[in-house]
Amino acid sequence: MHAISIAAEKIFTLFNWLPVTNALFTSWVVMGILIILAVIGGRRVREVPSGIQNVMEAFLGGLQSVIESILGNAKQAKEFFAIVATIFIFVLFSNWFGLIPGVGSIGFFEKETAKEEMIETAVTEDHAAKSAVEEDHKAEEGGHHITFVPLFRASSSDLSFTLAIAICAVLYVQYAGLKHLRFHYLGKFFNFKSVIFFFVGILEIISEFAKMISFSFRLFGNVFAGEVLLVVMTFLVPYIIPIPFYGLEVFVGAVQAGVFAALTLVFLKGATTHH
Repeated sequence: MHAISIAAEKIFTLFNWLPVTNALFTSWVVMGILIILAVIGGRRVREVPSGIQNVMEAFLGGLQSVIESILGNAKQAKEFFAIVATIFIFVLFSNWFGLIPGVGSIGFFEKETAKEEMIETAVTEDHAAKSAVEEDHKAEEGGHHITFVPLFRASSSDLSFTLAIAICAVLYVQYAGLKHLRFHYLGKFFNFKSVIFFFVGILEIISEFAKMISFSFRLFGNVFAGEVLLVVMTFLVPYIIPIPFYGLEVFVGAVQAGVFAALTLVFLKGATTHH
């Protein structure tokens, strides 16, 4: 049973300056799979769908119906479909990809030099000098330990991934609000009619940043906790017991993707509606 790091591990460096983590690499793989599916499904579009085109049209048509039912406006549903569907599908496949056997267990071992920081708790100068000599001796011996670095990791179990999607979603909400309401939308944040309205505007600004935090930590917390749960259960009872938990995580991955997309829709509806 290998230790699970709360931060994604770096697996290589791109162009000698861009560190690539296993979570980022997994997100690239998921994007590649989705692009290939989109190319295959849209390469030969027929009036009477069949095969993969039939499956994709049924899935996207059902998703558009759900979006329209939440917004209550067919025109807005068509406008916001691309961004909301992209978020939902990307998050959904990212969550499910992390459940594929081998993700988290296929990787390599890395030798790291042990670096211990000396804490100055010496009461006397002699004790401090002795501690410094011991630390230098350890460094000269070149002490090291072996750590396992998984090649793949569920993208949503990295806070950087969920925060990036949350920022994109909230920024698009601001863009939609400005597009539909123009300067009236800014009046929600900057209102100088009275002291009360002024402080309400400050609270509105804070709430927009709070959306990013709630978006990112909700998705990250659920997926990372599920990853830890599966590792623990697989370690304790490696054959039969983990199967129900895998089914649970498949359900949780779909629910979290749906919650992320649904909340984005609710915020879009609120930002584009005159209050």
